[in-house]
Order: sequence, then structure tokens, then C-alpha cells
Amino acid sequence: MNEPQPGPEQAGGPNQLPGPYLAPGPYAGGAAWPAGPPQPLPRPLPPPMVGPYPGPYPWGPPPRARWDVPPPPGTRYDRLARTPLHRWWRPIAGTAAIIAAFLALSIVVGLVAFMISLVTGVPMAQTGTRLFADPVLDLGFQLGVIALLLPLVLGAAWLFQRRPPGSLSSVALRLRWRWLGACVLVALVAVVLGQAVEVGTLMFAGVDPGFGWAGWEEFLPAIIVILLLVPFQSAAEEYAYRGWIIQGFGAYLRTPWPAILVGAAAFAASHGYTGWGIVYVFAFGTLMGWLAVRTGGLEAPIALHATNNIVAFGVVAASGDMGSALEQGEVPWESLIGSAVQFAVFGIGVLIIARKWAIQTLSR
Repeated sequence: MNEPQPGPEQAGGPNQLPGPYLAPGPYAGGAAWPAGPPQPLPRPLPPPMVGPYPGPYPWGPPPRARWDVPPPPGTRYDRLARTPLHRWWRPIAGTAAIIAAFLALSIVVGLVAFMISLVTGVPMAQTGTRLFADPVLDLGFQLGVIALLLPLVLGAAWLFQRRPPGSLSSVALRLRWRWLGACVLVALVAVVLGQAVEVGTLMFAGVDPGFGWAGWEEFLPAIIVILLLVPFQSAAEEYAYRGWIIQGFGAYLRTPWPAILVGAAAFAASHGYTGWGIVYVFAFGTLMGWLAVRTGGLEAPIALHATNNIVAFGVVAASGDMGSALEQGEVPWESLIGSAVQFAVFGIGVLIIARKWAIQTLSR
């Protein structure tokens, strides 16, 4: 009887594992050993990284911290000096430095005027607060001295308070030129209307408004000096009385009104007006301070201040009486009617445009 023959899978003996699990080589025929334990499944690859990818470690020292620190977001204009670096002594030290530097520069300007007089032979004034006997040259020097306040105030904000100098300009940390241009247009309308009402009121009261025409030869040199220097003189006063003083008090107080009134009083004290003239200058300073806080910057105050001064000096230049351009004293009460019209037209016009344009009033 035929016995069944072992198959290929049993050719190595009864104790051998079949098929591909047999160890190759000389172990065939003996006890079969597995070729090895089953390998674990490969680990899944990590998902691809989404940038930005970390770069190499930088070489060299770490970047230096910024000297000037901006105010926190949501800060009102009068509070812009209260940055994270604010200390109680910073506004006081900055104010003292501005006053000392301005007095020193005034002495230097006086010496420069004396040297110019010696070199050119232009006589100097012997009396009063004037420097030169020539009224146009004297006006240029006087306006230039006041304009020196501008870099002093901006420098004090950066050096002593360690904040961006542009924080004196507006809550946007810069001068907003488009908004300034719109305010200048409103100021032109307000000043013209105010002057018209003032002239009509004075003439009705029998007071000479003082208009005249001296000719182009006297008018042109004066109006060139006025147009070149009055904007800087007006801006310097606004940065000092509406910018520095209001923000200096705002670093300690939550309400802007004490600072507005102190700035207006200091502004009036720096002028030589008497009687109703003091009322006019104080009211002007109060309105400018309120508009600075209300619109978040100095654009509106600078616009009215510069426009008003250019027109006032221009009227004097047209009459040829430049010697009285800087004289200040008694102001007839009738003039306050025209000033009230000017203030009302400008204030209402600026507020309407600011609301329509959604002018920024808080820092971001």
C-alpha cells in the first residue's frame, strides 16, 4: 500500500515550522527558529509645520529698549503725558528746563541782534521792548524768539518725559495736516466775519478802526515777514500754553478744566493787554484749550491763532504803522463783539466738521 509522501512544507521534519518562517542556511533540518520577532508598525509622520518657522538664535546683544514710550490706547489728549514711564517729577523738571533754556536763548538772540547792528549799521531801539529801530526787522526778531519755544517744548517732552514729541501735537502722535487744512478754512471764514462785525461795531460807536493803505513798498516787506514767521510763532505758543501746560497738569489730574484755565491765564499774562484786552486773550486761550481736548490735538488752535495773527499784523502792515504792530494795551469793549462772533463761528464749524469726519479724539 502506498504511503502518502510528505509535501514540500514537511520536507524538513515534523518539528519545523512551515514556509517562510524557517531560518535559512544550516539550521534547516534541525529545530526551526523564527527569522525574528515581527517588527512594529512604523510611527506616523508628524504633520507638516505651518509657518512662521523659528529662525536661528540671533547673534550679538539683544535690541535696545525704546527711549520714548507712547501713551496707552484710549488716552485723552490732556492725559497723553501719563505714559508708563511717568514720574511725578518729570513735568516739573521739563517745565524748569524750558524756562531756563528760553531765557538763555533770549540772551543769545539779544547778543546776535547787537552784533548785527554793529556789522550792518542798523540802529537798535533805545527804549521799550524793541530790539531794532527798523520795525520790520524788529518784528522778525521778536517773532523768531517766540518761535524758539517750539523745539524747546518738543525736546523737553522727549528728553524729560520720555514720550514721543508728536504726542504734543495730537492723539495720533503727529500733526494731522488734512485736519489742520480744514481748520484753516474755517478760521478764515470766522476771522473775516469777526473782523467785519468788529469794524461795523467800532464805526457805529464812533471809534476809528485804524484801516489805511501805505503802498506796496511798505506793505510787501512786512507781509513777507509776517507770512513766514507768524505760523511758527503761533504754533510755538499753542504747543507751550495748550500742549505742554494742559498735558503737564493732565499727568496728575483726571479733569482737563484746571489745566485749560491755567494755560489761558498764563497765555493772558504773557501779553501786554489791559482792561477788556485781558478778557479777550483769556477767552481766546480758554476756547483754544477746550478745542484741543475736544478734537484731540492742536490743529484747531494753531489754525485760528495763526490766521487771526496774520490778519491782525497784515492790517497794521497795510496801514504802514509797523512800529505799533507789537504794541498791546487797552482794547475797546466793542471789539469783543466781533471776537465773540469769531469764536462762535470757529468753534461751531470745527465741531461740526470733526463730527462728520469722525476725527480721532483718543490714542490708539
